[in-house]
Amino acid sequence: MDSTWGIVFILLAGVVVVVGSILALRLHAFLALISAAFIVAVLTPSAALERYQIEDVSFDVQLQMDDVQNVLIHADKHSDVKPGMQYVLLDLDSDSKRYKEIASLRVMKFVDHDSSGEMNWALAEIEDGEASSAITSPMSLRAIHSLSLKSARKAANATIGPRVASGFGGTCVKIGILIAMAAIIGKCLLDSGAADRIVRTALARFGEKSAPAAFMTSGFFLGIPVFFDTVFYLMIPLGKAMRLRTGKNYILYVLTIVCGATMAHSLVPPTPGPLIVAEELGVDLGVMILGGMIVGLFSAAFGYCYAVIVNRRTELPLRESPDFSLADLEEAMQVDESELPSFTVSVLPIVLPVALISLNTIVGHKSFPVEISDTTRRVIATLGDKNIALILSAIIAMATLIRQKKRSFQELSVSVQSALASGGVIILITAAGGAFGQVLRQTGVAGLIQDLPQASPHVICSLAFLITTAIRTAQGSATVAMITSVGIMSGIARDGNLPFEPFYLAAAIGCGSKPIAWMNDSGFWVITKMSGMTESEGLKYITPMTTCMGIVGLIVVLIGLTVYPNF
Repeated sequence: MDSTWGIVFILLAGVVVVVGSILALRLHAFLALISAAFIVAVLTPSAALERYQIEDVSFDVQLQMDDVQNVLIHADKHSDVKPGMQYVLLDLDSDSKRYKEIASLRVMKFVDHDSSGEMNWALAEIEDGEASSAITSPMSLRAIHSLSLKSARKAANATIGPRVASGFGGTCVKIGILIAMAAIIGKCLLDSGAADRIVRTALARFGEKSAPAAFMTSGFFLGIPVFFDTVFYLMIPLGKAMRLRTGKNYILYVLTIVCGATMAHSLVPPTPGPLIVAEELGVDLGVMILGGMIVGLFSAAFGYCYAVIVNRRTELPLRESPDFSLADLEEAMQVDESELPSFTVSVLPIVLPVALISLNTIVGHKSFPVEISDTTRRVIATLGDKNIALILSAIIAMATLIRQKKRSFQELSVSVQSALASGGVIILITAAGGAFGQVLRQTGVAGLIQDLPQASPHVICSLAFLITTAIRTAQGSATVAMITSVGIMSGIARDGNLPFEPFYLAAAIGCGSKPIAWMNDSGFWVITKMSGMTESEGLKYITPMTTCMGIVGLIVVLIGLTVYPNF
């Protein structure tokens, strides 16, 4: 079988296993993703695996047009290259599809090959004078240290289990602490009444007439550390309460809750979807948070306008629902505000990590204009580390719960245990997705889209959007769709060869996870059952809104690419 069609077959097999397992077999997303990872690993040829391992740790090489004895090594991603070091020159054998050793290289000096002012190329001498005649494919030359070559070939010989486990464990290293802390923060915000305080304060500040704007803002804000389903569980009783007070606008309240929370869920870490996408594409977490909020707010604003228009044309009745009878709702409305923490304390667990991570990103940017001491820079880097920032936020959230509800540490442990049980499932799903993404890359799938970095950035991001949309529509989960899509697309971004900021690709994937919400989406059922909508009403109001919001988000991404492709 031709290697290209072989890769396509393996890719499709993996996607079919994920989608089919969830839809037809009703398997848990973790089992679907980990099964797909093992199947892709079994199908991957050893030659493709060896190429992946070598290309992951080697350098691009260019021949000198007028000098057959010297080559240029693109060494910008490997800071350990130094003059005098010895490397092995490799060439890809067109028959075996494996790299063969053809010469030794000695690094002489760094040069500015592309007139960028950066010394990111190294001039190296071919020590074997006859080696140049053995080169059959100048475009596929690689340079690699002999120890790295030995390690790469050893890794290529690893059995299926260690390969899948490596991807699983590597993803846990990146996101395990973050998701666990985010789960604790969300649970403590709910149990302490802090989330309720945020929503009530927003309603009080905006006023009853501006309650929809308060719902959208609160939903977006709470959707950063709290999962979408939980945000909707929290806020829909308040939407019903407003309907009881005003006697109208219920569809407006429901849609504005959805349009705020759903965009944060797919664009702003530490929720798992955007978190794993940012990690896989090498996007700085602070950039992902700030940029995701900008794109998400534009989309949410469109969703708000959509909700206003729909509200003018239709009326959704307030019906009994499984979660709350109308009598229960009346009782919930009577909770005394004195039992809730202050607004400042309530928002601190959300604002603090965003502020610390963003500050670290801003200070660490090459264009930061202010000179600060090394000690200050280290303190900011430590506190702004994503894991440290989320841990500090979790400590504050737990302290708020103890102080506000007068709970003992034993009672606190019950809340934390519940949060970790929920977060642990998300970690398993996300890590299984990471394993699936890694074995997909090992097939050489990046080679199918190797010309994309030279294509229009708009084409690349639009393709990422469409791939994610197709997977989301087929199997329902936005998070699974994002994880699967980034596994396919990450190969073109991991080496920094995109002609634009990888954030735009991450945001396009996040926006692509919004279309199309229908009956195979758990969120669709949460919205309809909790709000009292019928299935037909959900398809009529929720599905078009989230689809259009995703498209609006993509438009914002494409505009950003046009105006400010690099930052």
